[in-house]
Amino acid sequence: MQLNELYKKALGFEFLSVEEGVFLFENAPLTELMYIADELKKIQVPHGKVTWIIDRNLNTTNVCVANCKFCNFYRVPGHPEAYITDIETYKQKIDETIRYGGEQLLLQGGHHPELGLSYYVDLFKELKRLYPNVKLHTLGPPEIAHITKLEKSTHSEVLKALKDAGLDSLPGPGAEILVDRVRRLISKGKCGSQEWLDIMHEAHKLDITTSATMMFGHVETVTERFEHLVKIREVQSRKPEHAKGFIAFIPWTFQDVDTLLAKIRGVHNLTTPEEYIRMIAMSRIMLPNVKNIQASWLTVGKKTAQICLQAGANDWGSIMIEENVVSAAGAPHRFTSRTIQDAIREAGFEPQLRNQQYEFRALPKQIEEQVINY
Repeated sequence: MQLNELYKKALGFEFLSVEEGVFLFENAPLTELMYIADELKKIQVPHGKVTWIIDRNLNTTNVCVANCKFCNFYRVPGHPEAYITDIETYKQKIDETIRYGGEQLLLQGGHHPELGLSYYVDLFKELKRLYPNVKLHTLGPPEIAHITKLEKSTHSEVLKALKDAGLDSLPGPGAEILVDRVRRLISKGKCGSQEWLDIMHEAHKLDITTSATMMFGHVETVTERFEHLVKIREVQSRKPEHAKGFIAFIPWTFQDVDTLLAKIRGVHNLTTPEEYIRMIAMSRIMLPNVKNIQASWLTVGKKTAQICLQAGANDWGSIMIEENVVSAAGAPHRFTSRTIQDAIREAGFEPQLRNQQYEFRALPKQIEEQVINY
């Protein structure tokens, strides 16, 4: 394989194979990878702005039976710290989110063995009744798989019922690495890789916009990372023409503080800033049919995320008014609506507030800046 030949293929928006992706990742100079990815970004996102969103990661419950080895957030059924969020808490937190300029909830939780479809349908309907303009970017493929199993139903029927109840878009959590060897080691209690992909395809058929993710830097090989990217690309290529499908791809690094993976297996996140920037660039190159690539400032920090904006990333995601899952494993970084814009400008770009469909939003005239005290 020759680097120049692969560069030409990439710039032509051709699909690179797993082997070609690995070769580029391991052999291309970082500056050249960044240049190729940046050129592709300029074509796919010609406005040149860096988008961001104001929303809140609110958890329905911390009760979970999946037993993922990288998660410090969950509690087993019956644990004294177990909870199911009540409607008064939702109201208080949504009111606060609106004051901070937000219009969306990223609503997720554990695999609670007693919360089936009717619970989520009723919850979504009530939230939409109380807050008809608040978008519900909610659940994810593992939770859809869990609900489907509890109901002895189908993915399509569950997704349709949730969409009818108020689900606006489907996030992409629980992908980790979409290779079953890896999933057996780190998230055995979750759906397998094919079921994750099948659920996303069903969502696309129902015109539910989704996003895709990857958590890397643990037990996976480099080849398995690229198998993951090719699987995402293949599902996107099968979406109906009218659907947006995967509107964004978000890779982030494993956070290892006090996790079972670290304690029992001795697995630690050794991802360097350069390696993360390479993965951002390769995400842009390997996914020519996914328009938006998001840099995970939450896990890699401001400076690395800023460099990613020169390496194919065009989005900085949310200020995350609240985030409890990744933070529980050691992710320390925080932004407010003001400081995220300052950081984007500092990197040489114009910040642009967006919604989950990547449509531009005007910054609300009356907006309260969050005080970060945690």
